[in-house]
Amino acid sequence: MSPLSDHRKADGPLVLSIDAMGGDRGPATIVAGLATFARKHEDVRFLLHGPRDELQALVDKRPALSGRCDVRDAPRVVSMEDKPSHVMRNGQDTSMWSTLDSVRDGEATVAVSCGNTGALMLLSMVRLRKLPGVNRPAIAVLWPSRNPQGYNVILDVGADIRADADDLLKYAMMGASYARNGLSLEQPRVGLLNVGTEEHKGRTELKAAHELISANAEQNGFDFVGFVEGSDLPGTRCDVIVTDGFTGNIALKTGEGTASLIGDLLREAFAYSPLSRIASLLALTSLKRLQARIDPRRKNGGVFLGLNGTVVKSHGAADATGVAAAVELAYDLAQSGFGDRLAARIAAAGDTRPTAEDGPANEQKDGTDQ
Repeated sequence: MSPLSDHRKADGPLVLSIDAMGGDRGPATIVAGLATFARKHEDVRFLLHGPRDELQALVDKRPALSGRCDVRDAPRVVSMEDKPSHVMRNGQDTSMWSTLDSVRDGEATVAVSCGNTGALMLLSMVRLRKLPGVNRPAIAVLWPSRNPQGYNVILDVGADIRADADDLLKYAMMGASYARNGLSLEQPRVGLLNVGTEEHKGRTELKAAHELISANAEQNGFDFVGFVEGSDLPGTRCDVIVTDGFTGNIALKTGEGTASLIGDLLREAFAYSPLSRIASLLALTSLKRLQARIDPRRKNGGVFLGLNGTVVKSHGAADATGVAAAVELAYDLAQSGFGDRLAARIAAAGDTRPTAEDGPANEQKDGTDQ
């Protein structure tokens, strides 16, 4: 069975593979988040990876997980300080390695981990392999926006600090596929992040990517809006923002820091005086709605794109709510058949780099995304 197949046997449940040992808060938080998710979805089973005795004791305390978890013994843990190359050489008995192998071997549809991002990406590339035609995989996240769907897709946010024109085109294709299947957008709008919207601005590879993406947009089922700026990340101009991992990671961390600062400043402002505290009570409903809207825990999870298998990377500091959201994302992607659709899209595109003989575009359409 292919790791990209829908692992729902005849009338059987979907299977997700969970690294229980990667988070900063320990396995108890991950099991708690898993139980929160499990209470809403009775059609899912879990492969839970980590020290068997410790995990089984935690699972036994959660009625929602009763009879639904297969604990896979993995005695060692990949720490946040471990170098990816060290994990690659010495990590065979870690929970992260075991989690990915369950997807590779066709036992589960999607892997979820809160662990070391660099190690997870390297192990994912080695254990699952890259899709044919993909040079550099990417990490995609959902960014709060003013668009009707409430979020924009941004990639890459840290898988690789480099990206040439062909990589950026593949990111556009993968991001558009994610937007179709994750945000139900039939014809996503894609923008290329730059220092300005004028076509003469930017580095040489960005100008080349602009031409390449523009030439391949129609046959790959998305609209290319051209260059976009940082202010468009939460805006309405496009649904997918494409950039290299260096720029994307800085943008992501800047956004997280700014959101945290605004939250702190709001709390300080409402605690400033007796009148401001009364005002906070009057505005409580609106403040709770705002908090829910921008709460990063509720859309926690970056998706590794471009691999022979789907991997969801949860934030390392995620609490139970954040873990449940990451597992929810994994479930949604598995339900949509996202992995198969993305693989078919990339395979149908073939070599999209233009040549002097055949012009800029491959004209094949495959209709694999909904």
